[in-house]
Amino acid sequence: MNKNSKIYIAGHRGLVGSAILRNLESQGYNNLILKTHKELDLTNQEDVKIFFKEYSPEYVILAAAKVGGIRANNTYRADFIYENIQIQNNVIHQSYAHKVKKLLFLGSTCIYPKNSPQPMEENSLLTSELEYTNEPYAIAKIAGIKMCESYNLQYNTNFISVMPTNLYGENDNFNLETAHVLPSLLRKIYEAKINNQEKVEIWGNGEPRREFLYSDDMAEACIFILQNRDFKDCYDLNDKEIRNTHINIGTGIDISIKELAFLIKKIVGFNGDFYFNNKENGTIIKLTNPSKLHELGWKHKIELEEGIKKVFKWYVDNIEKYKK
Repeated sequence: MNKNSKIYIAGHRGLVGSAILRNLESQGYNNLILKTHKELDLTNQEDVKIFFKEYSPEYVILAAAKVGGIRANNTYRADFIYENIQIQNNVIHQSYAHKVKKLLFLGSTCIYPKNSPQPMEENSLLTSELEYTNEPYAIAKIAGIKMCESYNLQYNTNFISVMPTNLYGENDNFNLETAHVLPSLLRKIYEAKINNQEKVEIWGNGEPRREFLYSDDMAEACIFILQNRDFKDCYDLNDKEIRNTHINIGTGIDISIKELAFLIKKIVGFNGDFYFNNKENGTIIKLTNPSKLHELGWKHKIELEEGIKKVFKWYVDNIEKYKK
């Protein structure tokens, strides 16, 4: 992959895609193909086929997805499995059909079983049942991993899958109905401060532990893998059954939701209290084992408190777009 390579970033406006776009631009990549959802509906098979025929990307980064927090996943179950599978099927198949040199598929660590041994290794995939609340989304992402592996094995493509942990950063989703826990807490606590509220309601009991990775670190890891890893490097050539070739991207460090809330409270400067509503918690512990990535020579740089300060400043600077 050189600076003039034609690189298509699917989902370049989202949290993941925008971070990858910033990273590529900072490294001098100058032939980036970008399409908004209005310009290209990735769930439409014919539109995607026409796009690939017209633009012929050499590299594809599949960061487009329908994503959301625990309530959104549990409420819009059909939407999450249908839209994500449609996007993946169309982009991955057309990448094969138009001889893309390398594709990077981004999933999520929610692919791992609810009771997976902690920290979660790549080999934990499909060893037991999934967390119910995000099962449709997880199944879609598992299908994406298996689609990449299957096309590689049958057609000799070079499609690689990475599974980032919980992400946060610029261009995150701060909609209180659909956001993940960190941006949701940040917005609620900040609004409580400026509105002089005495209490903030927090979903669950605060005990679940989560791992968080700043989106710019995730982007750096993705480009590192694109530049330094091929599918043939992701398994032992002597293996009779090739599976679990995906790579975790994470910090290997977690924090409870309660501890996270108090950290955000300190950063935002909120003086009120918290009320935990004791509704469904989701998986109690979900920590990745990023040792495979560490062995390749990459490790995260931005620690959680520094990252929250960065995203809080970005949110305040861009707050107008979220006033709805």
